[in-house]
Amino acid sequence: MTPPVEEVRKRSASDYVFGKVLGEGSFSTVYLAKDVHTNKEYAIKVLKKVHIIREKKTEYVMREKEVLMLLGSSCQYFVRLYWTFQDAERLYFVLTYAKNGELLKQIDKHQCFNIECTRYYAAELVLALEYLHSKGIVHRDLKPENVLFDENWHILITDFGSAKIVKENTEKCDNETESDTTFHKRRNSFVGTAQFVSPEMLTDTSSSYASDLWALGCIIYQIVSGLMPFRGPSEYLIFQKILNLDYVYPEGFDKTAKDLVEKLLVIVPNKRLGATDVKPYTSIREHELFIGLNWDNLGPPPRISDVSDNISDIIIPDNLEPGLDEATASRLQLDLLPLAPTPSRKKSQPSRKITDLSPEEIEQRLEAQKSNPYHVFVSSNLILKQGLIDKKKGLFARRRMFLLTLGPHLYYVDPVTMVLKGEIPWSGGIRAEAKNFKIFFVHTPNRKYYLEDPEGYALEWCKVIEEVKAYYFPEQSEAK
Repeated sequence: MTPPVEEVRKRSASDYVFGKVLGEGSFSTVYLAKDVHTNKEYAIKVLKKVHIIREKKTEYVMREKEVLMLLGSSCQYFVRLYWTFQDAERLYFVLTYAKNGELLKQIDKHQCFNIECTRYYAAELVLALEYLHSKGIVHRDLKPENVLFDENWHILITDFGSAKIVKENTEKCDNETESDTTFHKRRNSFVGTAQFVSPEMLTDTSSSYASDLWALGCIIYQIVSGLMPFRGPSEYLIFQKILNLDYVYPEGFDKTAKDLVEKLLVIVPNKRLGATDVKPYTSIREHELFIGLNWDNLGPPPRISDVSDNISDIIIPDNLEPGLDEATASRLQLDLLPLAPTPSRKKSQPSRKITDLSPEEIEQRLEAQKSNPYHVFVSSNLILKQGLIDKKKGLFARRRMFLLTLGPHLYYVDPVTMVLKGEIPWSGGIRAEAKNFKIFFVHTPNRKYYLEDPEGYALEWCKVIEEVKAYYFPEQSEAK
């Protein structure tokens, strides 16, 4: 049967009106877009070629495209790749628009799911993994951020850049090619969320279908409790907890769900529930959590909460022109900035330096600071100023929560994964320089940090950094 002309016609960015930014990755941006011919909405993942080449991500991009093409539209639990096209600067993946966003967003909103919702969505994840693994694909980066909801509240798994395609006629993934080993070694830098990586990926870079079963256990734990099982102030400490199977269950954790999680979070991959099933995943289907479930028809999704979600449709204005140029991309990025969860900040009193604090004031503020979610990262130092800053390196920027403290210290934390990413080293040679209201530099003897405050507090950041320098390094400040 010949496909309709619309299906085979070559596509370009001018076939779509680009609206809201739905999400951003390390080298891609996902936009809500509307087909100018059909008015149908899609999520379009846009990747800049120069970024892909510079970051050496070509293999990731090709793997994702290959996996999405293998999955096609045969299973309802995965985003569908409709078209790919490119222009001189960008690659475009036209994907299913998951209208109800990420699983993580719902976990954060409702704190935890009731057992009925847990059972249902765990079952959908099991069915998805059954299909994925039957196609010879290991996801390897399964986490709540990569589980989306469609308009009817069914799951849609996405983000296959880290996936592995198992060669035909091989039952296991342990014997990997040199290319795969190289890929794994790069994965061990863990650009993404570290909390869901399986222990075998940390020790010998091997992976198997059972690696996704480990992630399934982590997700079920988080759905039930609202927390990730393996948590810590740094990636290193998180990895140590994973390798030592060091996690606890909060009070009230459902006993049946706990039993399933314990049978999935097992260090030895082939000891995980379902890992050695002749017919995948019979032993998981037969677990007590799923008693009475009709696996051939799960039925409609249950309500995640009795509280209405009030999800309003995102409207793409009719006055926008089709296509995506630099001006359009910049405007859409600016539209996104007010959505950043920036804490309220009071301007410093002009007559008083930020370091002019009595011991009593420091003690009082430290006690109050314990309720600040970032207190855990600053080693009990008093936070003098904090704010979301885009830390640029080369062509890329990462949004980080910057924490200026007594000590002195200038920490920065990933606000999504809540992992400490680093610290700008202090010395008498540190110097802050404002370029404009948003962009400023922090010069150290060995490096220049390029920073951008989307809220326009660059001058204030420079002022307080210099005040802290003057407090701790008065001789260097006077010499200036």
